[in-house]
Amino acid sequence: MKKITLLVVALISLTTATAQIRIGKAVLPYEENFGDTDLKLNGAGMREMLWIDLYAGGLYLQKKSKDPRAILDANETMAIKLNIVSGFVTQKKMIKAVRDGFNKATFGNTKSLDERINKFIKFFNEPIVKNDIFDIVYIKDEGVKAFKNGKELGVVEGRDFKYSLFKIWLGDEPASEGIKNGMLGIQ
Repeated sequence: MKKITLLVVALISLTTATAQIRIGKAVLPYEENFGDTDLKLNGAGMREMLWIDLYAGGLYLQKKSKDPRAILDANETMAIKLNIVSGFVTQKKMIKAVRDGFNKATFGNTKSLDERINKFIKFFNEPIVKNDIFDIVYIKDEGVKAFKNGKELGVVEGRDFKYSLFKIWLGDEPASEGIKNGMLGIQ
């Protein structure tokens, strides 16, 4: 009986261990479900600054892709998960990083997105602490839904908004080459 119990525990542990991946101190699941859509981890990486891990980022797609242009252009449900692993990531710094990211992604031409960028930035109106998890989910034909620790924060409409937002991590001038390559699964 003890051998059977040990075997069952070992199998459960093995199944649980393969259902997620560790990126630095962060743990990301291999699969996510948003609405009616199952997404699989395309890849993940760590955003670092001066040798300090700031956050792990995972890209979730319906089918794997290493092509950032195809991902940005796609009108299909997809998500980016950000797992904060450092106390250096604060509300103020996140807001600045998002604004800077949109400026880079649009080459400074944010005018058509300004109202929606401001709406998105309001999703960061509470303090950000270590171990917070943000899910940025583009729902096909609906818009970007944002979640913090599983709680829905709101929706920002528009595929053009999704394009610019995801370009922060997947564009030609990403937040970090390491996190971009990790999300694309080419590291």
